[in-house]
Amino acid sequence: MLNSIDEKPFIVESVPVIPIRVMHHRLPVLAFRIGDFSYVTDANHIPEAEYEKLFGTKILVIDGLRHEPHISHFTLQQALEVIARIKPQGAFITHISHQLGLHDEVNKTLPAGVELAYDGLVFNV
Repeated sequence: MLNSIDEKPFIVESVPVIPIRVMHHRLPVLAFRIGDFSYVTDANHIPEAEYEKLFGTKILVIDGLRHEPHISHFTLQQALEVIARIKPQGAFITHISHQLGLHDEVNKTLPAGVELAYDGLVFNV
C-alpha cells in the first residue's frame, strides 16, 4: 500500500516528523526532520523558508556527492556550508561518490563533528 505524504508535520510512534521541501535540481523533493534528527539527501538547494525547520536539529545527514558541481546534488563544500549554517551537534555526509576521494583521507579534512557516512553506520540521537 502506498501512502502519500504532503508537507504537513505528522507523528509516528509519538515522534514528530516534519517534511522539509528541498530541491533536486528543478524537482521539489522532501527532506525530513524526525525529532532531533534531520535527513537531507538528493538535494542541491534548501529554500530560505525551510531552514527554520532545520535549526536546532542535533544530528544532520546531508548529501555531498563530490567536489565538482552537480546539477542536482550538493557538493562537499556546499554541504559543509549548510552544516555551518544549521550548526547541528554532529553531521554525516552521505550520498557520496568515488570521485570524492578516499574515505579516511576526506574525513581528515572535515571540521570537528562532521564525518563521512558509511554503510552500516549507527548513531544515537
